Amino acid sequence: MTDKVTGTSELEDLVAQADSGGRNPDQLYARRLLWWTPLIWSLFQLWIASPLPFLLGVGLWNDTQTRAIHLGFAVLLAFLLFPAFKSSPRNHIPVLTWITAIVAAAAASYQWWDYSGVAARTGIPNTTDLIMAGIGIVLLMEAARRSLGFPLMGVALFFLAYVFFGSWDGLPEVVRWKGASFEKAMSHLMLTTEGVYGVALGVSSGFVFLFVLFGALLNKAGAGNYFLQLAFAALGHLRGGPAKAAVIASAATGLISGSSIANVVTTGTFTIPLMKKVGFPATKAGAVEVSSSVNGVLTPPVMGAVAFLMTEYVGVSYVEVVKTAIVPAAISYIALIYIVHLEALKMKLPGTSKMHPVKFMLGAVFMIAISIIIAGGTLWLCGFIVRVLNTALGDPSIWVILVLIAVSYVAALAYAARQPDLEMSLESMEHLPPTKEIFKTGIHYIMPILLLMYLLMIERKSPGASAFWSAIFMLIILATQHPIKAFFRKTADVMDEAKRGVVEIAEGLIDGARNMVGLAAAMGVAGIIVGAVTLTGIGQVMAEFVEFLSGGNLMAMLFFVALISIILGMGLPTTANYIVVSSLMAGVVVELGAQSGLIVPLIAVHMFVFYFGIMADVTPPVGLASFAAAAISGADPLKTGFQAFFYSIRTALLPFLFVFNTDLLLINVGPAHAVVVFIVATIAMLLFAAATMNYFIVPSKLWESAILLLVALMLFRPGFFMDQITPKFEARPGIELFERAEQAGDGTSIRVRMMGEDLYGDPVDARYLLPLGAAGADGQTRLMDAAGIEFREEDGKIFVDNLNFGGTAEQLGIDFDWEVAELEVSANRMRKEIFYIPAFILLAGVAFMQRRRKLALEAQGVAV
Repeated sequence: MTDKVTGTSELEDLVAQADSGGRNPDQLYARRLLWWTPLIWSLFQLWIASPLPFLLGVGLWNDTQTRAIHLGFAVLLAFLLFPAFKSSPRNHIPVLTWITAIVAAAAASYQWWDYSGVAARTGIPNTTDLIMAGIGIVLLMEAARRSLGFPLMGVALFFLAYVFFGSWDGLPEVVRWKGASFEKAMSHLMLTTEGVYGVALGVSSGFVFLFVLFGALLNKAGAGNYFLQLAFAALGHLRGGPAKAAVIASAATGLISGSSIANVVTTGTFTIPLMKKVGFPATKAGAVEVSSSVNGVLTPPVMGAVAFLMTEYVGVSYVEVVKTAIVPAAISYIALIYIVHLEALKMKLPGTSKMHPVKFMLGAVFMIAISIIIAGGTLWLCGFIVRVLNTALGDPSIWVILVLIAVSYVAALAYAARQPDLEMSLESMEHLPPTKEIFKTGIHYIMPILLLMYLLMIERKSPGASAFWSAIFMLIILATQHPIKAFFRKTADVMDEAKRGVVEIAEGLIDGARNMVGLAAAMGVAGIIVGAVTLTGIGQVMAEFVEFLSGGNLMAMLFFVALISIILGMGLPTTANYIVVSSLMAGVVVELGAQSGLIVPLIAVHMFVFYFGIMADVTPPVGLASFAAAAISGADPLKTGFQAFFYSIRTALLPFLFVFNTDLLLINVGPAHAVVVFIVATIAMLLFAAATMNYFIVPSKLWESAILLLVALMLFRPGFFMDQITPKFEARPGIELFERAEQAGDGTSIRVRMMGEDLYGDPVDARYLLPLGAAGADGQTRLMDAAGIEFREEDGKIFVDNLNFGGTAEQLGIDFDWEVAELEVSANRMRKEIFYIPAFILLAGVAFMQRRRKLALEAQGVAV
């Protein structure tokens, strides 16, 4: 029992160090300050997200000021909650730390308390501005180091060194730039919205905090334990059941936690010991949990808050981001369940269920698909009811809707009150009631998640507004769930339960704020990196560097981008990881892809670098999630990391696939086609998993695994094989541009090959996809209205004559006087899906041979 307690204490310390701070001071005044400050921060964020400042005219600040206050809270708490070094005291806060924390908070919030002065001096900062900016940037990096470790600070220092010393003669000429003065650098990075106080911190203050708070409140209410026990009750009896439950539970926990490390510890505390108990080695038990938890961050709707960053950086709606991410995340999870199942078969683990493995996988795919359909249908039904009520009643309909929600909530609690509350202990996980009984106890937890999804996807509210109202609903649940249950059970004092609810609200608000400390500091430091990129133009240098390394080969280029993304992502939290990687590498993929004839939608590029940035959480030697899992399992962290990376190969494969086959991201795909894409991609991913595990129906021979890999590739990328037979496009003269643009259908695009020189005088020869918008106008007008580009005709050739600033063409990097060398129109050829036929024939052949081998082994009495 002592070991168990010690282990739990160590895990709590690990989570505290990673997410919420490891300092627990003895002094009463310090404890009170560390209780009140995060509470006030959460209340402040709820206040600025609410309509009250506008209604009352009190506490009304602009975006830059709220970002500064947000960062001020974060750095203050970073210094007070996180000790400077491992040897630093944890039971009291040194005087120097108090002084540093106050100075850091003052410097970080400078744009709030002297906003009018800074705004009036834009471009001509005075000495005070520069001193505050210099102190602020140094202490911000130190706050990030304390709360997140050295890696992010190290990356920021590297970019700052490049800002100041980029003109050093010792640098290769290709990366050299003129350098910046202290005044120019501080003005750009700290006194405008180009650096620290830019988009990243704005998203942190406006959206991310509210989602982290929503997750903390949901977890405090008991939803995390509910989802975990539900998964175990449903899957625990199967072969390798605890591992399969870990996969599903981590997907559910991904709704609550944006951190793969917190996800590992939240679910892994229960899943890893139970996996070991049924026969999984410690290394594999930890690795399954790591792979599951990292996938949780890739899973919509929250995606570790990256979904909301993508809407800002890519310029698409939140619904578009979710639609793009859903198929890769779903098939990756299905494949991980299958990998776990194959591991259980290879180790001949017992299970009480006699369900056939094929039937189990079909059931798993069916359940995931049905869950998506039910969730979508429920949201649609809610939207339909709201529209009917709005049409029938007008403005008073809102009160009817609120009454309906309240009645549904009370009914769900009355239903839950018939069952005892779920315990949260390892022993209780081993003796769970039936799935149906567990499901009854937490239906009310699903309601705020549905509300969040409804506001985001049906009402199309902003992420901030959606998270705010969902968090308010969670506060109501925390305040009322215990007293209402006590009322129905008649076994406890209602007032005592109401007091318990108030305490849980305060604890939830504090947990949410403490979980945001490192994240907000990371967003600020990520702003330094983004500001350095825009100030120095290093993005262009990165493109040239990757082009040099790859020798112009497209696959090699993508491989090097993936490798650099993993390296940049090591040790960084999810959101900072995405910001850094996308700022540096997204443009590289677009530019070099265009030069190689591959036109990749920007959102697909961002998904590519996001996936590989998150892989850093798995990849040794830094993989933080692997270290967290190893602390629970008792295995070697590096071995756990390598095993988790092996399990995550399917996740690493997906970005390469959807860059070449954007159907997987449901880009320009209709509903019927989307169903086909999901089914075929799921089969392909399962076959890829079977090939890498060397086990299909029975242990595979090497050539059988090779055939399975080939079949998976044919299903994932049938277009590759068709392109070897007949080209996808045929070239047409550039002079036909206006005629073809006029004849093209509504909402289509035209593919052009353009030649010219960039700003540095280097030749450019690349392909671009120009949108045409609505049909009806002449070709020149359609191109100007939709793509923001105007052409002129000279000597039988077409040249770029004008570009709209901020238009599609200008954002693609097209420049004046470039020539339209040719048009590329779709060739008249067979559909690429014809290659599904030979793929399934090959699969049937392998299945037949392995089935025959299985029957022979069973006849000999060998268990398989």
